[in-house]
This record gives sequence, C-alpha cells and structure tokens, in this order.
Amino acid sequence: MIQDAAYYIEGVRAGNRKVISRTITLIESALAQHREMTYQVLDGLLAYTGNAVRLGITGVPGVGKSTFIEAMGIRLIEKGHKVAILAVDPSSAKSGGSIMGDKTRMEKLAAHGQAFIRPSPSGGTLGGVARKTRETILVLEAAGYDVVMVETVGVGQSEFSVASMVDFFLVLLLAGAGDELQGIKRGIIELADAIAVNKADGDNIVRAERAKKDYENALNLMARRTDGWQPPVLTCSSLEISGIDEIWETVIYYRCKMQASGFFESKRREQALQWFNFLVEQGLKEWFHGLKSVKQSLPEITRRLEHGETTAMAAARKLLHQVTHEHERT
Repeated sequence: MIQDAAYYIEGVRAGNRKVISRTITLIESALAQHREMTYQVLDGLLAYTGNAVRLGITGVPGVGKSTFIEAMGIRLIEKGHKVAILAVDPSSAKSGGSIMGDKTRMEKLAAHGQAFIRPSPSGGTLGGVARKTRETILVLEAAGYDVVMVETVGVGQSEFSVASMVDFFLVLLLAGAGDELQGIKRGIIELADAIAVNKADGDNIVRAERAKKDYENALNLMARRTDGWQPPVLTCSSLEISGIDEIWETVIYYRCKMQASGFFESKRREQALQWFNFLVEQGLKEWFHGLKSVKQSLPEITRRLEHGETTAMAAARKLLHQVTHEHERT
C-alpha cells in the first residue's frame, strides 16, 4: 500500500532499512501514481543528498568483482563508513542477471548493519535501469550512506552509463590475460579514473606486476585528460585484503584534488545536465509514441518502409509533419 511522501522521507532520513527498501521499490515502479509520489519524495530528500562518495566499479568476467566489493565494503565499514552497493544490469530482465548470486556470495557484507546491498531492477532497458539507479543513489545518500558503490553487471553501454553517474570509475583487470586489454574496449579504459589488477597474490604476483606495467604503458599512450588526472594502475588481492586501502586512498585523493580545482562540482553539474537532457529526450519520445495519431499511422508507415515503398527519411518526415500540423491546429 502506497504511503504519503512524509512516510518515505522521514523513514529514509531515520535510516529505517524497511522504509529505505520500500522507497527504492517505489522508485522502481512503472505505475504513473508511483512516479508522482517518487518525485515528491525525491524533492523532499534532495537537501540531504550529494555528500557520498559515488564509486563505479566494472571488470572483466572472472576478475573477482564480488569478492573485491565485499572486501572493500567491509574495510570501509571498519573505517567507520556506511556502505551501499547497487548494480546496473540491463541484461537482468532477459537472463536473470548475476547480482542475486553476487549478493549471496557477499554474505558477510550483506549481513552487516552498516551495509545495504540492492540488486538491479529487472524488466527495463539500460535507460530505465540507469534512471532508477540514479534516483536510488539519492535515497541512500539521504539515509546516511556515505559511500555508494555502483557495479556494472552488464557489458558495453552500461559502463558508460555508470561512469556518467559516479565521481570515480574503477576498472578491475586481471594479469596474464593477453596483450589486448582482455577485450576491454579502449573507450572503457578511457573512462577509468584508476585501474586495479586484481588477484595479485601467490604465484600471480609477478604476473600482476608485469600487467601493471603494461597497463601503465597503455594509459600513457592515451590523450591527456581535461581534469589533469593521470589514472594510476594499482594491484590488489581481495583474498589477502592487500591493496584495498591504497585504492580507497586513491579515490579520496582524486576527490580532494578535483574539489580543490573546482572540477568535482563542475563534473557533477555536467552529469546532472546530461541526465536532464536524456530525460527530456526520453519523455518526448514516450509522449510522441503515445499520441493517438502516431499509433494509428505508424503501422502503415512502417509497412511501407519495410517493403521499400519509401525511405526512412521520407517516412520520418511525414510522421513528424503530421504531428506538427495536428498541434498547430489545436
């Protein structure tokens, strides 16, 4: 049963885990009346958001993301932080995703009172999942979680989506997996604020150090960044809990440096503006396709296009022209 906005706002601010979960469920709902309530709740929480460290994490298959996230989460809690873990997984609607399995493997972290783990919402495109994740970040910040880790579970565009909603983007890689950056696209590496070579333990330490040098060389070949930051390459072992502190210190150093230069606030403003533009475009698209005249005309226009009776440009122009004239008459 849906409550009034005050119920959610007060419960979130009090750190009530049950209300936090219900608020996130409200955000994930596709019902129109729930969306209106979501806007009211987020407006009420906005003044208490923005203070958390937003950390995005991606990695190649088999890199040990879950073990790393759990190790870092527990270490941060030991330092006095409240930690939330979210996932962006556009594939979860089709495949079931892996985040529930990840949550099961992060048993120690999931059971901790200072941690909050939320699986990716199912049943949506990347845009829909990303929207819900962004709004969920705000809820968790208002609830007092001062570190929010956003994990990419899917591949491809999800990395770009996560990088656009966090302050620091960490790419986890492995040692000894070839000289092609293990299939990680150049664009993903360019998003990285740091690279961490995981599983640097036992017999793998030498390979990890060699991989570190290779990745450093690869980063040096890339164009200089506008923020003046040179992404470092670090090594870590989630099993031995080594290198975890160094990664966190790098995140904090980057944050302090970017705040001092003004780039931190600029980046967040740019992210907000990009997201605003995306939502406007999505809203216009939904409005357009919801028009009665478009619903009536689209099947025939699509049929003619598929049968080669018109061009895509002409078909689009006709449909847009039709809608424009309708609204000019009203």
